[in-house]
Formats: sequence, C-alpha cells, structure tokens
Amino acid sequence: MQSINMRPLWPAAPGQALAAGTMPRMDTLTSWGALLRHLLELAAMLAFALSGVLEGARKRLDPVGVCVVAFLAAFGGGTLRDLLMDQRPFFWIRHVDYVWALLGLSLAAVLLMRQRHVNPTERAILVPDAIGLGLFTAVGVDQAEGLGMPGLIAVLMGVVTGVFGGVLRDIVCNQVPKAFNDHRPYAVLAFGGGWLYLGLLQTGASEPGALLACVLFTAGLRGLAVWRDWQLPGWRI
Repeated sequence: MQSINMRPLWPAAPGQALAAGTMPRMDTLTSWGALLRHLLELAAMLAFALSGVLEGARKRLDPVGVCVVAFLAAFGGGTLRDLLMDQRPFFWIRHVDYVWALLGLSLAAVLLMRQRHVNPTERAILVPDAIGLGLFTAVGVDQAEGLGMPGLIAVLMGVVTGVFGGVLRDIVCNQVPKAFNDHRPYAVLAFGGGWLYLGLLQTGASEPGALLACVLFTAGLRGLAVWRDWQLPGWRI
C-alpha cells in the first residue's frame, strides 16, 4: 500500500529515538511551527488546570480532589480527541513534563490560596477557562488537520479538545457543565474558530498565523461574551 506522508503534529518527547532507517524530522522543536504547537498545548493545559484548581477550591475539595479536577480539566478534552483519532500514547503520556507542570501548578495554587485565604469566585474561573478554550481549540483542529481529517471532522476535534475538559471538570464538581447551560457562546465559538483556522490555511496563511488567529478569535470572543453578557436564546416552553 502507498504510505501517506503527514506532517509531524508535535515535537518528539525527550529521549524519544528515531525509528531505524528514518531521516530526522524537519518539523522539530527547533522549527517555529512545532515550537508554537508545543507552547500552545502547554499553555492550554495550564489554563484549564488552573480553572480546575479554582473550581475544586470553590467546592472546598481537599488537595487530592483539587488535583484530580485539575487533571480532568487539563487532559480530558485532549484525551478524548486522541481516542477518537486513534492516537497512542495519549498526548500527556508523550509529554510527561505536562503532568509534572500540572502537579506543580495545582499544589502551588492550593498553598497560595490557603495562605492568603483566597475565596475563588465563579467569575474568576471564567478567565482561564476562556483562555484554555481558545488554545485547546486551535491545538485540536491543527492536529486533526495534520492527520488529513476532513474539514468538518477537524473542526469537531477542535471543539472536543476545547470543551470536553471543562465538561468533565463541572460534572465531577456536581454541577451542570457551563458549556451546556451558561447561555453565553462557548462551544459555538470553538466551532467558528476551527473554521477560521481552516479558512486561513486555504487562503495561503501560515500555520502559526492561523493558529494564533484561532486562539484570539475563540478566546477573545468568549471573553467579550462573558464581559458583555451576550447570551444565546434559551429553551422556552
């Protein structure tokens, strides 16, 4: 069968050796595209982890519970994406530094909030949540597009990556996910941001430029929706 060449989606994990007889990848951590994807995924993971820490603290969970909620928020969407696209190992197993960063952030945030008696509000959680939505949406659609997925599937993978971590976070904290009952645009912005990314690629834009545009569009509009209280029409009986 004829092999299909797909661009690398992420830099190789530390210590990962090249397969025998293969040439070194051109798109490595030293290239701007791979470096940007790596940084976006790391920033997205930290943003959603912080939202999980704040939500866990608001629900008065113990440190173990806070770390579990942070883990689900940070890795839930990307894990489901990898499952649907049959990618093994999962992205946070490929990059163990993500797990260490999450644990460090969670413990540091818990200690800081206890020391300073910080009482996180629901509105404070919306800030890292909006940032993580934009970042993970861009990462998800980019990885699916790099695997040769059809446009609609690539966009849906972006939505899954950006939304599902927050859904798991809210379910574990015993509340209806904000993505479903907030009424302010959320998943629909991820959907639009994914199409913006693909549209820019079709016009000849660079991948880093399209990634950043997707992040700014999705996270920026989500922030505006929260600030201006833009709401989608609710169900009326």
